[in-house]
Amino acid sequence: MAEPQVHVIDHPLVQHKLTLMRRRETSTNSFRRLLSELSMLLAYEVTRDMPMHEVEIETPLETMTSRLIDGKKTVFVSIMRAGAGILDGMLQVIPGARIAHIGLYRDPKTMVAVEYYFKVPTDMHDRDAIVVDPMLATGNSAVAAVDRLKETRPKSIRFVCLLAAPEGLAHFHAAHPDVPVYTAAIDRQLDAHGYILPGLGDAGDRLFGTK
Repeated sequence: MAEPQVHVIDHPLVQHKLTLMRRRETSTNSFRRLLSELSMLLAYEVTRDMPMHEVEIETPLETMTSRLIDGKKTVFVSIMRAGAGILDGMLQVIPGARIAHIGLYRDPKTMVAVEYYFKVPTDMHDRDAIVVDPMLATGNSAVAAVDRLKETRPKSIRFVCLLAAPEGLAHFHAAHPDVPVYTAAIDRQLDAHGYILPGLGDAGDRLFGTK
């Protein structure tokens, strides 16, 4: 069995922007902009070891062989609705990526993830999937999303979030030890309602201004 991997991205710019996002007084507009900027930085890290292929090009001076990544083989899998905030930033870095959506909501009584939408590109077995969701809290949504995604047999899966709770990481890796997690921070714990502490509140509400 694969050893679970957690990559905490502690680059100063990532941590700086995350701190600004955590502040209660940060406006919806600022939160949205910061999330997009931070997501671009996360994209650099999660794609650090992506496979490349060689192509022949013409520089202004001569012909050479150089390398490209195949963006069309990358699929960003957005867990709706808050995953859209990370998706926007990552598409600035890899605009050729395909996009998949998984619609899940958390039952407020049981905290179990319930699926209401699922749409992915064809031929997932040829594609590298990067699942995006701002929060890995209880881990229920992440586990349900990757369970469903694995049915399509993608070439690889990675999970990217802003914040993770120890409980969520434990739950996720108990179910999917083969899927590495990339996050900007691992916070202290969950509260009784399944929110991350100290956290940054409800990422979806802050992103869309719905609270």
